[in-house]
Amino acid sequence: MATRLDPFVETARWMDQLIGSMREATAGVPTMPIDLYRAGDHYVMHVDLPGADPGSVDVSVEDRTLTIRAQRTARTDDDVQWLARERTSGTYVRQLTLGRGLALDQITASYNDGVLTLTIPVAEEARPRRIEIQHGSTAAAIGSQPEPANA
Repeated sequence: MATRLDPFVETARWMDQLIGSMREATAGVPTMPIDLYRAGDHYVMHVDLPGADPGSVDVSVEDRTLTIRAQRTARTDDDVQWLARERTSGTYVRQLTLGRGLALDQITASYNDGVLTLTIPVAEEARPRRIEIQHGSTAAAIGSQPEPANA
C-alpha cells in the first residue's frame, strides 16, 4: 500500500503545538482590550478594565508613549474554600505609541463602570484647514503671452 508524502503535516503539527503553548502561557495574563475611533477633531479610546480598583488606574504620557496601568486585587479570604478561581488578578499594563499631531497635554480621562475613556484631541496645527486663494485684479490668464512693447 502506497502512502502519500505530505511535507506540511509535520510543520502543521509543530505550529499547533507552538500556538497552543503560547495560548496556555498567556491564559493567566490580564488583558486590556481597547476600542479606538476618531470623532471630529479628537480621538476616543475605550479601555476595558473589569474589576480594576478605581484608585489604581494610572494614565501617563512620556514622549509619544501612552501608558495605561491598573491593578485588580485578588480576594485573600483565608476562611474560604475556592471551587473555581478563573478571574485573573494583578497589574494590567498597556503601552501605545501615539502619532504626531496630537495635543498630548490636553488628554482627558474618565473611569466609569469598569471602562476607562480617554479623549485625545488633534493638535490645532494638525487639523485640516482651507487655504484661501488670493485673486489679483490684473491677473494674466494662464498660458497667455505678454504683449510686445511698441518699438
